[in-house]
Amino acid sequence: MNVDLFDFELPPERIALRPAAPRDSARLLLLDGPATRDAHVGDLPALLRRRDLLVFNDTRVIPAQLEGLRGNAKIGATLHKREGPRRWRAFIRNAKRLSDGDAIDFGAGVTAVASDRAEDGSFALSFAGDEPVELLLERCGRMPLPPYIASKRPTDARDADDYQTMFAAEPGAVAAPTAALHFTPELLAALDDAGIAHATLTLHVGAGTFLPVKANDTDAHKMHAEWGRIDEATAARLNAVRAAGGRVIAVGTTSLRLIESATGGDDVIRPFEGDTAIFITPGYRFKGVDGLVTNFHLPRSTLFMLVSALMGLDRMQAAYAHAIASGYRFYSYGDASLLLPGPKE
Repeated sequence: MNVDLFDFELPPERIALRPAAPRDSARLLLLDGPATRDAHVGDLPALLRRRDLLVFNDTRVIPAQLEGLRGNAKIGATLHKREGPRRWRAFIRNAKRLSDGDAIDFGAGVTAVASDRAEDGSFALSFAGDEPVELLLERCGRMPLPPYIASKRPTDARDADDYQTMFAAEPGAVAAPTAALHFTPELLAALDDAGIAHATLTLHVGAGTFLPVKANDTDAHKMHAEWGRIDEATAARLNAVRAAGGRVIAVGTTSLRLIESATGGDDVIRPFEGDTAIFITPGYRFKGVDGLVTNFHLPRSTLFMLVSALMGLDRMQAAYAHAIASGYRFYSYGDASLLLPGPKE
């Protein structure tokens, strides 16, 4: 499909630079079949059905943005995928000043050697020493805010909490599963009281999620792989919910992409552990999920393509036009939508 079909005009002032406070006070645009309704995230217990199940991503964001020196040259690195115990693939700023075998000093006693430059300009960084890399990053790294926020203000101490979800448990992401940022213990208790359960899986979100689609046609775009896991008990539980007439509703596109990666052509969700580079565009048949809670996404992005696949391109273009006209806040710290496509034909 032509990527231009997924374009739209977004006023810069619609980009949220801080999350709503409290988190569950964020606005929520409900698309339920053909119906559209303005609500708030805190209304979810009344908008969902008893026996529905929400699936959250329990990945934890690591301080994956680094600034260092190779000699006198300033080098910026954004880690995006673990390749080994001490080795991470990283996007590099000022990559023309870096060659295979060069050592980068990130300060605080943290150094890494660059190798294996890839076609996309990324390098593998192998960190020196015996300390866990996560501890090294705590010393020299900073939270990897999305570029559309980081370009407007510096990262600060608030982001260390603001950019983690209440489910964050498994370190490894370089971007937050932002739909879950809206959830609080109080909201989760209200959902539980309403008979709406929840489960978790793990997908370590990579920085590739922010990369623009440079191709003119979706068929020419290559997704970066991300590592994920759904254990046997969770897969069985999701299948049981659907068998009993409940709906599996992914919270965030990361949860949705992993569930769909784990679901066979027979619509059965199976245990999964490994990389996924699934790219969902209109025409895709959803097999494992029945709905999605997600934020508002970038024009021409793979994530806007995904929600268009779920609800229809014309429907999503109209919904986004409504959201922009109604003052909804966009992107990682912005408002949310609940997308329920209705029964399959």
